Amino acid sequence: MLSREEKEEIEAAAAAFPVRQSVAIDALRIVQRYRGWVPDEAIDDLGELLEMSTAELDGVASFYNLIFRRPVGRHVILACDSVSCWLLGSDGLMEYISGRLGIASGQTTADGRFTLLPSVCLGACDRAPVMMIDDDLHTNLDAEKVDRILERYE
Repeated sequence: MLSREEKEEIEAAAAAFPVRQSVAIDALRIVQRYRGWVPDEAIDDLGELLEMSTAELDGVASFYNLIFRRPVGRHVILACDSVSCWLLGSDGLMEYISGRLGIASGQTTADGRFTLLPSVCLGACDRAPVMMIDDDLHTNLDAEKVDRILERYE
């Protein structure tokens, strides 16, 4: 069930568009901001609110890799694996991060602190290799820099 706050934010966003379906991505992001992810029940409620079928809304949610359809850790690490990052060692960094956190790509640490996910591109090819943790972009990475960065996220 959507909370009153979620509904109010979604309604405010929808007011700016002539068609309610236009706010689908924003609505999904609003739910995710409150809950950390978008559960099936929220998809059902959003579909009703936005006059979309559950299948249509789930299609939108599953297309965008920044909409999480299952629980994630308190901090989501998006490790870029585009060609630019790969050429500069992102595959080795992904292995390093996996080993340091004790999880594989797509998994969450036992304490729920981090979820590690690959990302096709983070738009910072000139500063590769890169990763994002939550909304923070980290560039020109190496193992030592990754260690310092991870320590900042409690």
